[in-house]
Amino acid sequence: MDQSPALDLEVRRVVYDVTMRRGCPPAVADLASALDIPTEEARSALQRLAAARALVLQPASGEILMANPFSAVPTPFLVKTTSYECYGNCIWDALGIPAMLNQDAYIRTACGDCGLALELSVVDGQVQGDPSVIHFAIPAHYWWDDIVFN
Repeated sequence: MDQSPALDLEVRRVVYDVTMRRGCPPAVADLASALDIPTEEARSALQRLAAARALVLQPASGEILMANPFSAVPTPFLVKTTSYECYGNCIWDALGIPAMLNQDAYIRTACGDCGLALELSVVDGQVQGDPSVIHFAIPAHYWWDDIVFN
């Protein structure tokens, strides 16, 4: 099994290329096919990337859960771009998607405290819409202590 940093870099490149084109990370089997490598080799590279905090895997399946700022599963942070609808892992990531894509976007979410619907737009790199405050309950230094919850 090739454990080279070059393979991991190429796997990461393909993960983000696919994710940025369609708004959702590829399945392990699709990643292996795109790279013409065995599925287990792709899975091992993803595990190394997850250990390096380059992405987050689903514990049971080993599939990609987060290719930050994108989520592979629905979250409370819906992002609509001109290309597709996708999900951010948190408000920070939802705002990061239009920045990463260099596109305008519409973001729909809700207040984590009271459940009030919140809508934001990113137009020409500027956040517009609800004047609510974005709050981070946990300092960024501790996010990786439990990245799925935090």
